[in-house]
Amino acid sequence: MASFSTTSSNNISEKNLEERLRLEHLLEVKPKHSSTAGIDVIEGLTKNPKTLTPRYLYDDKGSEFFEQICELPEYYPTRTEKTILEQYSSEIAQITGACELVELGSGSSTKTRVLLDAYKNLGYPLRYLPIDVSAGILESSARQLLADYPSMQIHALAGTYELALEKLESSKLSSRLICIIGGTLGNLKPADFDLFISQITGSLQPGEYFLAGVDLRKPKHIIEAAYNDSAGVTAAFNLNVLDHLNWRFNGNFNRSQFEHWAFFNDVESRIEMHLRSLRSQTVELQALNLKVEFEAGETIRTEISRKFDLNLIQEQLKTNGLNPVKVFTDPNKWFAVILSQRS
Repeated sequence: MASFSTTSSNNISEKNLEERLRLEHLLEVKPKHSSTAGIDVIEGLTKNPKTLTPRYLYDDKGSEFFEQICELPEYYPTRTEKTILEQYSSEIAQITGACELVELGSGSSTKTRVLLDAYKNLGYPLRYLPIDVSAGILESSARQLLADYPSMQIHALAGTYELALEKLESSKLSSRLICIIGGTLGNLKPADFDLFISQITGSLQPGEYFLAGVDLRKPKHIIEAAYNDSAGVTAAFNLNVLDHLNWRFNGNFNRSQFEHWAFFNDVESRIEMHLRSLRSQTVELQALNLKVEFEAGETIRTEISRKFDLNLIQEQLKTNGLNPVKVFTDPNKWFAVILSQRS
């Protein structure tokens, strides 16, 4: 369902908004009425060990928590990646030339502004397609961008990455850059990574570009601290999954009976984020006709975040038809931004 935003703004007239902003909802607001809604929850909570897909972390409240996480002193990925973009965004824009910018997991689009400024400073037209599961943060950030970039056109898509990529229309500009920054690729297991990258490749024409931010391998204590912050924001972010499931599927999770647990898995080279049951209990999700038994200490894995070897991920991109053009890193080589081009 496509709609146009009509809320007035001090900086943007109603007519101007209608001309420059298109907000497309690819998911129902509360999709429990769909016959397929929640199938991934049923599959994840009935297997051993229990898991959830990371998308349930990102309702509107979860997205707000994540924005707070990005400002925490322990959370190095955001500031490191932003520093890389600030240093090299002009070079990225010069390499790609004028192009439509599609961002997967846009959130508040804070780091994206660095790229947008680079294209603007080169005199290129600004057309931006932010994609996020949180329609609330998607619209609020789009509104602010339109106020700050008077010539920008925005087509925002509220939905999963897979749905949004399927729905992408032909580029309105001569080229396209799909970007996924923030280390989100690390949330994918190897098989899912290859499937996802193949979908990215299929959404690009030959010669178009893909920009990816990836978290690199580094000392374990630095990584673990980033997911166990002293302020407890990451814990609140993780526990919010239970509130999201309660709302979406008429559940009775009691968040006080679970705790946040995050650790680095050396064998898989990844952070694992879990919710651990503090006692034996039964939880029900009525909309899914699902009862879930928990033993004391049993966990739900809510997210993984893989830490990459820079040479290996470049080979994986190349195998999937995306040839690395240039790699940008910080002095510590904690993080990398890889610009690839579809062959």
